[in-house]
Amino acid sequence: MFWLYNFGITLYSVLVKIASLFNPKAKLFVSGRKNVMQAIAQQINANHKHIWFHFASLGEFEQGRPVLERLKESSAESRIVVTFFSPSGYEIRKDYALAEGVFYLPLDTRKNAEQLIRLINPEIAVFTKYEFWHHYFKVLGEKQIPLFIISGIFRPQQLFFKWYGGFYRNILKQVTHFFVQNEQSVDLLKSIHLENVSLSGDTRFDRVAENAAAPKDFPLIRTFCGNSPVCVAGSTWPEDEQLLKALIEEQPDWKFIIAPHEINSEHLDQLIKLMPDLIRYTTLQSKESAHSKPLAGSHVTEQPGSARILLIDNIGMLSSVYQYAKVAYIGGGFGAGIHNTLEAAAFGLPVIFGPKYEKFQEARDLISMGAAISINSGGELSAAFDQLRKDASAAERSSQYVQRKTGSTKQIVTMLENYI
Repeated sequence: MFWLYNFGITLYSVLVKIASLFNPKAKLFVSGRKNVMQAIAQQINANHKHIWFHFASLGEFEQGRPVLERLKESSAESRIVVTFFSPSGYEIRKDYALAEGVFYLPLDTRKNAEQLIRLINPEIAVFTKYEFWHHYFKVLGEKQIPLFIISGIFRPQQLFFKWYGGFYRNILKQVTHFFVQNEQSVDLLKSIHLENVSLSGDTRFDRVAENAAAPKDFPLIRTFCGNSPVCVAGSTWPEDEQLLKALIEEQPDWKFIIAPHEINSEHLDQLIKLMPDLIRYTTLQSKESAHSKPLAGSHVTEQPGSARILLIDNIGMLSSVYQYAKVAYIGGGFGAGIHNTLEAAAFGLPVIFGPKYEKFQEARDLISMGAAISINSGGELSAAFDQLRKDASAAERSSQYVQRKTGSTKQIVTMLENYI
């Protein structure tokens, strides 16, 4: 299995280089790793100890961010290094102020693992939710560097729990302690004789609760909303947007804010063609500053208060935009899986999403308490929207659910401080 793992890493490297010739994300993945070791050596002083945080992508960063920031707060002299696997995390957080440096994680080879860990010189390593790399974990173990998994979640279908999964179980044996989200994960780890596990919950609850307590205000969006009830559709894909178009036509008294998951020009052009009456947020900014030409999709509506559909065409606003809504729609449920429901729930919003939600504990919880509805079609979306907009108690249940689940960060940081 060892040689097969190494072959898989090599094959992945070849395939992603081929994909980089025509795929922008793959191109960033490859170019970002070019000379990354030299960049680390120049920016990071290997004579100092560091706390190493690794995140798969942006979602995991937001999940682990409360722990990172609480550690920095309690130990201001600590130096932090952040790595990302995915461009969607690195490109947005590469200038993160609390880190000594932010870098792409080189692919998992023995040589890369030894070099990276020597350059970073971590006193502890913290991985969020998942990403279990054989060579990185092995070298950390050999150097007796404590390794923690926070907000971990495990499922019976994973290779760790199969009879033939011995190689992958050995990867987990390098972990100093697991902080997991649910009882099932505790039981699964103990079933393979890993007792170094705590049920801590999900640090995302702390993050979204903090955001909801002090969200960033957007005056242009407040003007757009006016006195109308608002539905925010977050992280949408084309399948979601087709359904939303019909809902918008059915609800003339409501305003809709759509924040697509992908904001490349091709997707935005498709969305503008689908909903020509929308106005782009960057157009509102242009009109406000009066120094830019109108953008595509802006010619229909001149005043934001008279528009019914607002397109958020940039990254980083969505988590605060939910403050203006009465109901939220979360995208991704007709693809690989739904996106972040907790950002909306923290503002006390009932949520609607597609059928691919089973891997997400919080989605199952929200459905069970009547604060969320999963839909499969436009007709079901219309019915769910009517039900939730009339159910005031659904909003209260949503907010209370988030508040009950906070506290994970404190539990985790209390243990990590013992190793720093």
